[in-house]
Amino acid sequence: MVRKPARSDVKAAASRKPNMREAILAAAEELFSTYGFNAVSVRDIAQAAGANPGSVTYHFRTKDGLLLEIYRRHCGPMNRRRSELLAAARRVRDLQDRLEAIVRAYVLPAFTSGSDLAGGGTRFTRLRAIMSAEGNEVVRKIIAQTFDDTSHAFIDAIHESLPHIPRTDLVWRSHFLLGALYYTLVTPERVTRLSRGSADGTDAGHAIEELVRATVAALQAAPLDAGAPGPRMVPSANPGRVVT
Repeated sequence: MVRKPARSDVKAAASRKPNMREAILAAAEELFSTYGFNAVSVRDIAQAAGANPGSVTYHFRTKDGLLLEIYRRHCGPMNRRRSELLAAARRVRDLQDRLEAIVRAYVLPAFTSGSDLAGGGTRFTRLRAIMSAEGNEVVRKIIAQTFDDTSHAFIDAIHESLPHIPRTDLVWRSHFLLGALYYTLVTPERVTRLSRGSADGTDAGHAIEELVRATVAALQAAPLDAGAPGPRMVPSANPGRVVT
């Protein structure tokens, strides 16, 4: 039987290695962003960090607590910056200019963080995409706890600029913005490749402007209940089947 280290032993080890907490966070972020949350154990994290499992539980109590701390340390600064920029955007008088400023306030902090800890960084963006797709209930709660207040604030601000479009439509379109933001940050080389080198996917300034322009156009599209055409009917080998 393997003897688990006593809490006092773990505390002493932590005091001898002041960077252990950071090492555990970095190891967990790398593993979660590569393999997902469900596939990674506390033992995996401890091994990657050069620690023992007791150190992980001492600093973060559970794997859930560790993931929550990763989100807090990245997204706290990013959400604060988004809120500052949103407050400034809402003071813009011209509705078109205001809408562009609101979208830019959401997009900009994801690209222009001074360090990987301020919300940006390919690794954390990849982690967010994987966590969103994984379907774990704990992960869903952490994501909601981290982002829902900020997301509601942005959707409400967009709706103030586009009051004729139902808020539900704007929720969908904001959802698409998040997907585009993930993909732009994680796979910039695809833009370079598909443009045959005429565009630089790593040019953050250009990416921001393209994303803002495309998002503003999408947000301003007519609502679905405003006479937009339904599914296109085309001939099918299967009688009665609608192809869209």
